[in-house]
Amino acid sequence: MPGAATLIRDCSVYLKPEDVAQLQTAYHFSASAHEGQLRNSGEPYISHPLAVAGILAEWHLDSQALTAALLHDVMEDTSVTKNQILEMFGKPVAELVDGVSKLDKIEFETQEEAQAENFRKMLLAMARDVRVILIKLADRLHNMRTLDAVPAHKRRRIARETMDIYAPIANRLGLNSIFQELEDLSFKYLYPDRCRVLSKAVSAARGNRREVVGKVLAVIEKRLLDNGITAQVRGRQKHLYSIYRKMREKHLSFAQVLDVYGFRIVVKDVHSCYIALGVLHGLYKPIPGKFKDYIAIPKANGYQSLHTHLFGPFGSPIEIQIRTQEMHRIAEAGVASHWLYKSSDQSITDLQKKTHQWLQSLLEMQSESGDSVEFLEHLKVDLFPDEVYVFTPKGKIMALPRGVTAVDFAYAVHSDIGNRCVAVKINQELMPLRTELKNGNRVEIITASHAKPNPLWLNFVATAKARSHIRHFLKTMHFAESVQLGERLLNQALGTFKSNLGAITDAQWIKPLRDANAKSRDVVLSDIGLGKRHAVVVARQLLSIRDPAPGEHGAGGGMGTVIIRGSEGMAVQFSKCCHPIPGDRIVGLISKGQGMAIHTHDCPVLAKSHHEPDRMLDVEWDNEANKLHDVNIRILVANERGVLAQVAACIADAESNIQNVAVEPQDGGKYAAMQFTLQVLNRQHLARIMRDLRRIPEVARINRVHHASRQSLN
Repeated sequence: MPGAATLIRDCSVYLKPEDVAQLQTAYHFSASAHEGQLRNSGEPYISHPLAVAGILAEWHLDSQALTAALLHDVMEDTSVTKNQILEMFGKPVAELVDGVSKLDKIEFETQEEAQAENFRKMLLAMARDVRVILIKLADRLHNMRTLDAVPAHKRRRIARETMDIYAPIANRLGLNSIFQELEDLSFKYLYPDRCRVLSKAVSAARGNRREVVGKVLAVIEKRLLDNGITAQVRGRQKHLYSIYRKMREKHLSFAQVLDVYGFRIVVKDVHSCYIALGVLHGLYKPIPGKFKDYIAIPKANGYQSLHTHLFGPFGSPIEIQIRTQEMHRIAEAGVASHWLYKSSDQSITDLQKKTHQWLQSLLEMQSESGDSVEFLEHLKVDLFPDEVYVFTPKGKIMALPRGVTAVDFAYAVHSDIGNRCVAVKINQELMPLRTELKNGNRVEIITASHAKPNPLWLNFVATAKARSHIRHFLKTMHFAESVQLGERLLNQALGTFKSNLGAITDAQWIKPLRDANAKSRDVVLSDIGLGKRHAVVVARQLLSIRDPAPGEHGAGGGMGTVIIRGSEGMAVQFSKCCHPIPGDRIVGLISKGQGMAIHTHDCPVLAKSHHEPDRMLDVEWDNEANKLHDVNIRILVANERGVLAQVAACIADAESNIQNVAVEPQDGGKYAAMQFTLQVLNRQHLARIMRDLRRIPEVARINRVHHASRQSLN
């Protein structure tokens, strides 16, 4: 067919004859496999693989990639197997086709999970060979160009997926022309009415702008030539979706956005870029704060240019990009420029390094993500980097997404630095870890060997890498702690049957592991610690006891008392509703999937669970417990100046920390009420603090608040 002849002719320009012969073989193989299949448009299906290969041929990709493009749907839509492709075309082609193919033969619970797993597989293949994503992007581009033929209910889903994932990946790899076309096509199907109206308005306005653009072009070209600079100067059109996005994000009218004239200047070398910048700043006044040097500090995708905004003729703003020819190639073709322009150009080498680093970070993220949906969430965060540039103490420049905090920076340096960070110095000043970084900040992370990630960091970190590492650490720690708790609970359950874990043999574990479909004992122990399994039931299975004795049905039945040390971590949580402290009478409440929460015996929350005795455990404090616990107290004091300072000093002298303080609104009376959240070791420690506070003359009354709502304390 004509498409095949055109592809072969275009590839013959840069491929060896034997490579072209392989392409012809691949075409006939694919055409035969897809025989009788039609696209939604009614065209023979082979027209799609041909179009995908044609797009890749424009980037001068090698014969393996083009062969894989011609075969990319045969595994998915026909009976052809990976082994057949391996035998006919070799392992590299088979791996590329497999990386692009979906996982249709595996059943997933939700569409979201299926989509996420497909992306995960594709991106892992891409990390091994970047050609996988180039084939996939060409595939998606042709599908978007022909989306009119797809049923209406599918169009929006495909367009949303393209806008959220494929366009940002194209941008991240520096494929600017693909990125812009994918965004515009997605815009067309996501917001058809807005796209139609905006497209008409742009067409009408551009006709009126030609005269102004022509005059400015002529003036710029003349001034550059007068200063001995040979340059290509072109008017630069914004693509449709970028106009819409700017209108929406900056709340601008259409006229305001289109009133900005864009120009691109391409010169011979870097030295000429800076000379041209000086010439243009002499021609038109620069707009303060609107200059960016992406040559000295390139973007994460390898993009380099000087950007400046000027006050043009008639007061119209002018946006200008100044770059070399090599920079222009990379700006348009990105990572594909490696194939398009075979050279030893340093910029292309640097781009490959940056791309490799990003792909390796994807591998790292997926290894720590619990599932495909979480990995996709991390990826989406990572694909929208509006960069901020900061410096390490040694002066190394790091490009990070806008909105990053000191914790993000720590993880960007190294995962161990992130896991152990305790403080940060920004421009030599100590700042909170949640501080948002600004361009030019010099950042120094302070670490401690005993430190570990705080779950609260997840509320403010901005990068996928930081979020992934924190979640992985917390999951690992939570699992280990729930295993320890489960071991204690199971040991005590076995004790009621006059046995213990040390006496249980490997053979006795076989049935409980099989029944639980668990790979190891730790999984069963973790489930016990998290309340997913009853310790008594597992104990009975281990000992082959079939008929439970009376009172042994529950999780706590006949198990004796669990000893609480106060340092168990996430598997044992101390309830915020009643703030139990050592010395209080306490009860354990098992919540499925969350572990055990410790409540005071008279806690209202516990009372609500009285109809679920299986969830309750008898617990006691260990005599050696020495962890600090939160407790709430309320103090009524004379409404006089300096009282708060006296109270705070007294609490500090009693070796307690103040976690929170709130002064209740005053009504102009003689007394004021203050509520404190303190950290104490036990009831004796609290009693000593309260005794010392009563000695302050201004303190009229003091009492412990057992069941205060969080709102009243914050």
